[in-house]
Amino acid sequence: MKKIRNLIIFIIAFFIVSFRFLSAPPPDENTFLHEEGLLSVHFLDVGQADCQIILLPDCRVMMIDAGNNDDDVLICDYLDSLGIEKIDYLIATHPHEDHIGAMDTVINNYDIGSVYMPDAETDTASYRDVIKALSEKGITPDLTEAGDVIYADDVWSAEALAPVYYYEDLNNMSIVLRLTYKNASFLFTGDCEEESEMDITGNVSADVLSVGHHGSSTSTCDDFLERVDPMYAVISCGENNDYGHPHWEITEKLDENDIITYRTDKMGTIICNTHGNGANDYHWEMNK
Repeated sequence: MKKIRNLIIFIIAFFIVSFRFLSAPPPDENTFLHEEGLLSVHFLDVGQADCQIILLPDCRVMMIDAGNNDDDVLICDYLDSLGIEKIDYLIATHPHEDHIGAMDTVINNYDIGSVYMPDAETDTASYRDVIKALSEKGITPDLTEAGDVIYADDVWSAEALAPVYYYEDLNNMSIVLRLTYKNASFLFTGDCEEESEMDITGNVSADVLSVGHHGSSTSTCDDFLERVDPMYAVISCGENNDYGHPHWEITEKLDENDIITYRTDKMGTIICNTHGNGANDYHWEMNK
């Protein structure tokens, strides 16, 4: 009887261990709590700066820009609150401080997969810090331009639509990224201005537009907005900022086109969730 009991205990223990082993995530993947099949885009409230954290439907993570230098604690705390240990796709739209300020801290403190930057340099401490952090981790960034596909399968894809050419103005060197998930689409534009907007060819349509250059009147020209034809717009800008962003011309234009607009200066961090099922499948949260 004792042998039978021991055999039963052994069999139960074997199945428990086997189940844990088989159900454990692959070693290089995030283990954060995220609903598989859900795309969750977090537009962080980093003041007069930009940072988006995207939880992809296959439970990988994309991050676009990293705020100002002083946003390092805020961004890392937010990543930690989500349980994120690895950023699979890290995108620096262009090398201005309000887009890459805290990126060196992110690189130093998290497992980083692939890094994407435009072929544009600048002689600033923020840019040098990012390049140093990448070098110390042995990461070579992908110099990204229009037509480069960051990822594509039957479920979701991310493609760079800009920069098309080389521009003297670093704003126009911004990577413009179109992210699609089934029937959902997002367009992230960095600080892309009218000159670059007009050079973009192909499909720029998106349900959700991350408005260029914090809502500056130098971006989001009429032709570009008509081609994107978004249902929603998100403006990342600081409360009572010195630039007057977003400019009234842009907010009026969005309103005239019946585009539902969300602003980080008024609403705080903004989260958009979708299962990719079309126009009625966008769910928004605001955390002021």
